Amino acid sequence: MTELEDLPGVGSKTAENLREAGYTTLMEIATASPAELVDAANLKLGVASNIIKAARKSVDIEGFVTGDVIMERRKEIGKLLTGSENLDKLLGGGIETQAITEFYGAFGSGKTQICHQLAVNVQLPPEEHGLGGEAIYIDTENTFRPERIEQMAKAKDLDPEETLKKIHVARAYNSNHQMLLAERAEEVAKEHSIRLLCVDSMTAHFRAEYVGRGTLADRQQKMNVHMHTLARFATMNNAAVTVTNQVMSRPDSFYGGNVVAPIGGHIVGHTATFRVYLRRSKGTKRIARLVDSPCLPDGESVFVVSGEGIGD
Repeated sequence: MTELEDLPGVGSKTAENLREAGYTTLMEIATASPAELVDAANLKLGVASNIIKAARKSVDIEGFVTGDVIMERRKEIGKLLTGSENLDKLLGGGIETQAITEFYGAFGSGKTQICHQLAVNVQLPPEEHGLGGEAIYIDTENTFRPERIEQMAKAKDLDPEETLKKIHVARAYNSNHQMLLAERAEEVAKEHSIRLLCVDSMTAHFRAEYVGRGTLADRQQKMNVHMHTLARFATMNNAAVTVTNQVMSRPDSFYGGNVVAPIGGHIVGHTATFRVYLRRSKGTKRIARLVDSPCLPDGESVFVVSGEGIGD
């Protein structure tokens, strides 16, 4: 069974709707939820569930495996270096593939600079600590600058024009458009060797569009779907996913000062694999603090944002 039409309950019209919604392979359907297929192809919930079950049988999705099998699979995970040895050490060797790394901080803390640098570094061959692939850059705040890419590419002895050709940029104009672009990233990955997906910033549109407590549930639900789309992309393409996040100042009388917290609450916090808080220091120096990781201790490091890019 290789075609969508071979699945029970999937006729030509349903298959067309699924493909238009981005579900072009059995694996994509097998890893979807029934609610997603209901929205994508206007199906009944029971029909969507049966389609997913059939797709899972066809692609032979595994159930439980032993820990040694997981350890063997983790050998496929790559590390993308940031350009700063200090920051790489803090992250256990660099930005990990098959994971979401979140950088959050105030304006000017270096979030976008890191995304630009990663979009260049991912193109370096593995022997030069890259991933030998291309990048997708979802820009929500009009912060992508090709001029900055050229500077960083020259510093890495890469051809600036060729480097720009391997960065696929899309400007997201609202949260729905942003979610759609994340889904369409899978189509780009079928034609290009995408090893990095950056979303800069992940929360800006959601924060602007959903104002007030009455909209909080809808906002969090949409952000949850969006984050899981990104997580699925990371796993299926062995890619590094990096998102940036804004912060808010939360007055806290207990500590006698303002506590800076990332936007998105527990939804973003639980879905991101690594969370790094960035803040400005003197001059070009920035301080990175690892806030959350499944296997690394909390810690801090100092890196530099210079004309050549991220360094020490």
